[in-house]
Amino acid sequence: MADKEIPGIRPYNAPAGGWGALRATAKAVQEQMNAPEAAVTLLRTNQPEGFDCPGCAWPDKEHKSTFRFCENGAKAVTWEATNKRVPPAFFAEHTVTSLREWSDYQLEDQGRLTHPMVYNADKDLYEAVSWEEAFARIGALLRKQANPNAVEFYTSGRASNEAAFLYQIFAREYGTNHFPDCSNMCHEATSVGLPQSIGIGKGTVSLDDFDHCELIIAMGHNPGTNHPRMMGTLHEVARRNAPIIVFNPLRERALERFADPQDPLEMATFGATEIASTYLQPRVGGDAAALKGIMKALLEMDAAQGSQSSVLDRAFIAEHTNGFEDLAADLRATSWQDIETVSGLSEDELYKVAEAYAKSNATIITYGMGMTQHSMGTQNVQQIANLLLLRGNFGKPGAGICPLRGHSNVQGDRTVGITEKPSAAMLGRIGQTFGFNPPAAHGHDAVAGMQAIAAGESKALICLGGNLAVALPDPQACFAAMRRLDLSVHIATKLNRSHLLTCENSFILPCLGRTERDIQATGPQSITVEDSMSMVHASRGKLKPASETLKSEPAIVAGIAAATLPESKVPWTHLIEDYDRIRDAIEAVFPDFERYNERIRIPGGFRLPLPPTQRVWNTASGKAEFLLFTGLQEDPAFTDRTILKLTTLRSHDQYNTTIYGLNDRYRGVFGRRDVLFMNEEDLAERGIAEGDELLVETAFGKGDERRMTKVIAVIYKIARGSVATYYPEGNCLVPLDYIDKASGTPSYKSVPVRVTQAQPGAARAMRQ
Repeated sequence: MADKEIPGIRPYNAPAGGWGALRATAKAVQEQMNAPEAAVTLLRTNQPEGFDCPGCAWPDKEHKSTFRFCENGAKAVTWEATNKRVPPAFFAEHTVTSLREWSDYQLEDQGRLTHPMVYNADKDLYEAVSWEEAFARIGALLRKQANPNAVEFYTSGRASNEAAFLYQIFAREYGTNHFPDCSNMCHEATSVGLPQSIGIGKGTVSLDDFDHCELIIAMGHNPGTNHPRMMGTLHEVARRNAPIIVFNPLRERALERFADPQDPLEMATFGATEIASTYLQPRVGGDAAALKGIMKALLEMDAAQGSQSSVLDRAFIAEHTNGFEDLAADLRATSWQDIETVSGLSEDELYKVAEAYAKSNATIITYGMGMTQHSMGTQNVQQIANLLLLRGNFGKPGAGICPLRGHSNVQGDRTVGITEKPSAAMLGRIGQTFGFNPPAAHGHDAVAGMQAIAAGESKALICLGGNLAVALPDPQACFAAMRRLDLSVHIATKLNRSHLLTCENSFILPCLGRTERDIQATGPQSITVEDSMSMVHASRGKLKPASETLKSEPAIVAGIAAATLPESKVPWTHLIEDYDRIRDAIEAVFPDFERYNERIRIPGGFRLPLPPTQRVWNTASGKAEFLLFTGLQEDPAFTDRTILKLTTLRSHDQYNTTIYGLNDRYRGVFGRRDVLFMNEEDLAERGIAEGDELLVETAFGKGDERRMTKVIAVIYKIARGSVATYYPEGNCLVPLDYIDKASGTPSYKSVPVRVTQAQPGAARAMRQ
């Protein structure tokens, strides 16, 4: 334990949600907006005639309450709708070099960008430029590229369906399939792994399924911070006494107990509801072993019960699946000793999970990036599908797989064509609709795109939102690579660090936010998004734009495209005059959007087809596939006992790379981010006291380039052998090529590290 109090580290004993959430919401409103305007804006969030929250992708549900936003949703809305502004005068007062010294929080907290800007290298300043000149210069520079494949087209998951669709049409008419995308860094393992297992790269459950499930198994996610509206659903499930079994290396408050701010009795009595009925803490990197242990237990239970056993759904397995016998043989050959060693969980603990699962007639497994961001993330996802298939938990009420997407439209962007691996059918329909022949060769994902930039093969980068250089691992390599480009273009609402990695020609193009009115030639427009349960619905902002000079994302994409491709076969101006025309084009390319414009005018929108819900499997065999996980290790194994496995995570005042503030109250951290969460026994074994300053070094890589300094040790309830620090600060420990080879997803969640005192005894002596 610490000898004295550590600044900014103190216990937080209240439940997740509750009065703490209301106070944090009020603080966000006070700091960013006028209270009356904020109240009206928040009440429009996730409402049929309002706008979709720019935060998480959790779907909307009809409630009797008048508000449908959570604490972090309120932060996302007020952060975007802030009264703070970053006009040209701001850039005239600050060189780019000086701004690079600011923190990520300070940069975004300056407020909304108001004018298109271009970098002047002679003055080291961004300067205002007209939209016409910006488009013309960008178009000329893109036409100068000797090869279309020298350009990378990055997409953030906050872009609307309409913007993303136009963007991919532009890039393909330009001549490339290079589409690095934020999904490459989070759920690409889902997009790659599930089609091989069940024929589609999406979740299969709806919100209604949570009303009918008999068991939830929650793996590798922290909904209280990363998708907080899910907490209302988990709260309802827990209140009707359906078990929720949690697998997470860290104890997370929201998965322990939650007070629903919309529950008058709970708020009045300062009460809370226990969420997890069972909370298991596998080691970082131990999830695959845990899943194999549950499945092995099921097989043993099935064998013990004999021919009358109902542990496995034998009829479903026989009719709908392939590969069961190979899976069973692999599980039988895997020893319990190895499972316990790798997972950090006991045979008894995993048997109890298997028993609860066998009793449930309808089970949902939810999972997040704690499962996908590993060297074997794709296979992790497939093991979740295997577990569900063993008991036929697809195609019936209350059952299915539920990947928890982050960005509000990351799933929709992929659905409307943001993919580096386009199908021949999609390319054919693009050609028929627009009259040009799109390229067929597969392009770059996010890691491959940055590697191509670093190698000098890609010369230009267009970013439809996001903060690519900060989001990716290995800032040492990414930051330097970005500055060697010929052209970088950033379409954004706020300033971030990627904008400051200037090259010969760098542009910042400010766009409308989700909360703002979008008026085009035919009047006010709606955009559409797809949530994590495949519901597509309309979103219409109501606020006055932050600046009269802002353009919408579709208009900016169309402006660049028209300037780049003067002989384009796409009627760019015509399309952006009325977004219904864009949606008609989406429908022509993607048949699942039949009657698109008609159906998005229905409150709540419509659901895209999900064949597994009908027990239809669009795999090569026409059946769901049991797919093997070879061995037990999700990530490289080390025999050196001094090596710990580090996972990166978000604070509660954070959304992806956006830092709203410096508090992480559920974990007891206030006003700082320079911490390493450690198990108390791991600290003692290394002679480290809480509060000591640490040196964290990657166990492989390039020596001094893979180290993190000036972080302090904080005791936390985390599995032995595991440590955690904040993202993106911890990205310096992750090599750019440390990825899941199947999906290209970086392995942020399991980095082998050595942890030592920075100056042994110094921190303790200072406190005494």
